Amino acid sequence: MYVGPLRSLVDELGRLPGIGPKSAQRIAFHLLKVESEDALRLVDAIVAVKERVTSCTICFNVAEGELCEFCSDPRRDGSLLCVVEDPRDIVAVERTREFRGRYHVLGGALNPIEGLGPDQLRVRELLDRLSDGEVTEVILCTNPNLEGEATAMYLARLLVPLGVRVTRIASGLPVGGDLEYADELTLGRALEGRREVDA
Repeated sequence: MYVGPLRSLVDELGRLPGIGPKSAQRIAFHLLKVESEDALRLVDAIVAVKERVTSCTICFNVAEGELCEFCSDPRRDGSLLCVVEDPRDIVAVERTREFRGRYHVLGGALNPIEGLGPDQLRVRELLDRLSDGEVTEVILCTNPNLEGEATAMYLARLLVPLGVRVTRIASGLPVGGDLEYADELTLGRALEGRREVDA
């Protein structure tokens, strides 16, 4: 339907997550219209990220160099370790400005259907990080879905016998939510995670 290079661009854009055929066409035609310098800046950014961004050798977050910004920051609390599924989860936690510890990226969650078992996740590396005794609390910050819950339970069974404090992020009703619209699981979690109210 399109000439060779345009067809290739539409095909490649369509392979990106969240980009369907129509979005791929729209982006491709946008790139045709913009100035060459604008399109080349995008190309340069893609090349730079592929050449310079790696995984942190300690926590497996994205890094430019050997260590990520959190592992190289001496002000971070090394006794607190927040375990997340993906580097994007770190961004969400950091936006809260509530956590000052360090991170460990598992690289996913347990999902036997997708072929993700404990051996495909960075569980062994997590256990290695706990061997020196610096970490006193591990916060399991996996997603509150079936895979995330299974991963948190699996990790808790491994970690509790090591004598480290293991906690799970609370889940429940969002601020501004209505009880009548909450599903049973969310409302049940909110009841489980209730806390004392000070007068």
